[in-house]
Formats: sequence, C-alpha cells, structure tokens
Amino acid sequence: MTIELSVNGSNVSTGADPSTPLIDVLRNHLDLRGTRYGCGLEQCGSCMVIIDGKADYACSRELGSVAGRSVTTIEGLASGNTLHPLQVAFLEEQAGQCGYCLSGILMSAKALLDHNPSPSRADIVAALDGNLCRCGAHPRILRAVEKAAAMIREGASS
Repeated sequence: MTIELSVNGSNVSTGADPSTPLIDVLRNHLDLRGTRYGCGLEQCGSCMVIIDGKADYACSRELGSVAGRSVTTIEGLASGNTLHPLQVAFLEEQAGQCGYCLSGILMSAKALLDHNPSPSRADIVAALDGNLCRCGAHPRILRAVEKAAAMIREGASS
C-alpha cells in the first residue's frame, strides 16, 4: 500500500506500513532528521510537527492517519536561505542550550503564531506546555517567541 502526503510543501509517497510511527517515516524514510525522538509517550514534545496547521506529536501518530494531509517539520520552517522569524529570534535571544528540544518547541510556537500573531505570555506558555526543556532555557524561549511575534506583526515573512 502506498501512502501519499505533503511534507514541507512537497508531495511524497511511501510504501511504509500505515501503522508505522510518523517520526520513523520522517527520519528514516524521508531523511528529515530534525524531528527528534524523545520519550515516545507524547510527554516531551521533541517530536512536534505541524499537521494541517496544528502542532501534533509525531512519535505516536501513525503514518496512515496523515494520508493526504499536510505535514511541516523543522526543515520546512525556513524559506530557502531565509530563516523564519522564530529562528532569527531564537538565535538572537540565545534561546537554546543543548538544542534537543528546540525543533519541537519551534514547531509548537509556529503553530501558535500562525493562528495568533499577537499572543499573550499566557498564550505562549499554554502553547508550549507540551514541550519540555531540561536545560532551563524557558525564560529565553518565551522572550524569543514574543520577539518573533513582534517581527511577524512588523512584516517579517512567516
């Protein structure tokens, strides 16, 4: 059985079993290794991707459930050589330390900003609630999301 979906704006098809976890297909079949495997239990958010505009866990999502849908991974965040405002803000705020969690955090933040370009601090905290960072970079992460939101409102491309 062939499953077709859109990944980062490109149509792809795979012969992987429909019950295969999406993260496995992204990393091992499509060579998109930016999505990280953390806990496998939807508790850390390292595997977060955007499915049809909504942040979702790739570790527990079966491939068959995304057939015909649009998936965006961290590799789809930048536009060519132009970084997304979130990426710029995270760099400027030095919002990461080890970086393992950042792809999931960035995808959760992008889903938030796509739906709410003027989030409150509480909105950002709620949107990132499913993402863990054990390095303790949360204050810088929150500042970076606020900065990216301001950049987007001022006309930076998202």
